[in-house]
This record gives sequence, C-alpha cells and structure tokens, in this order.
Amino acid sequence: MKTVLESSIHLPDLTFVDLCESNYGINRGVYNTIDAWFYKHGLKDILDRRRNILSFLEFIKPKTDLGRNFRQKFGPGGLAIKLQEYCSNHYLKTGT
Repeated sequence: MKTVLESSIHLPDLTFVDLCESNYGINRGVYNTIDAWFYKHGLKDILDRRRNILSFLEFIKPKTDLGRNFRQKFGPGGLAIKLQEYCSNHYLKTGT
C-alpha cells in the first residue's frame, strides 16, 4: 500500500501545487521558489524534488494547528534561510 506521500508525488503539477497550498499554507510563487531552489542545488529528478519539497514543508510547518486559512509568511531572505537550515539538518541526519 502506498503512503500518502508516495501517492501525492505522482499528482499532476497543478494538483500537487494545490495540495501544498492547502496543506502547508504556501502560495504558488513560494512553491516555485522552493522547487527552483532544489533544482538549482542538484535535485533534477521531479519525484526526488517533490519528496524533498514535502519534507521541507513539514520542516517549516508550525507545531500547532493554525487552521485551514493559515498562510506561511517569510520576511526578506526568510525562505532562503529556512531552505539552508533544512539542508543543513538533512545533511547532518543523512550525510548526503
């Protein structure tokens, strides 16, 4: 049986972006920035990028449930800082 993660990474592009927006409170622009950042840092395979995007979104997700209308907000440079923190933590945990 496939996990929710495994089944969601195979969704069409727009549906996957909508899933990220509804579950993690990011808009399409933030999604595209995250996707481009991972691509620029060597994740060329779309399925690997989507796995990492979902993992990153879990990493930045608030610890408490803030409701369906919650939106992630990043100040100047905030998203890049979070991406760097995520990659540092991921590297420390996996060594890759």
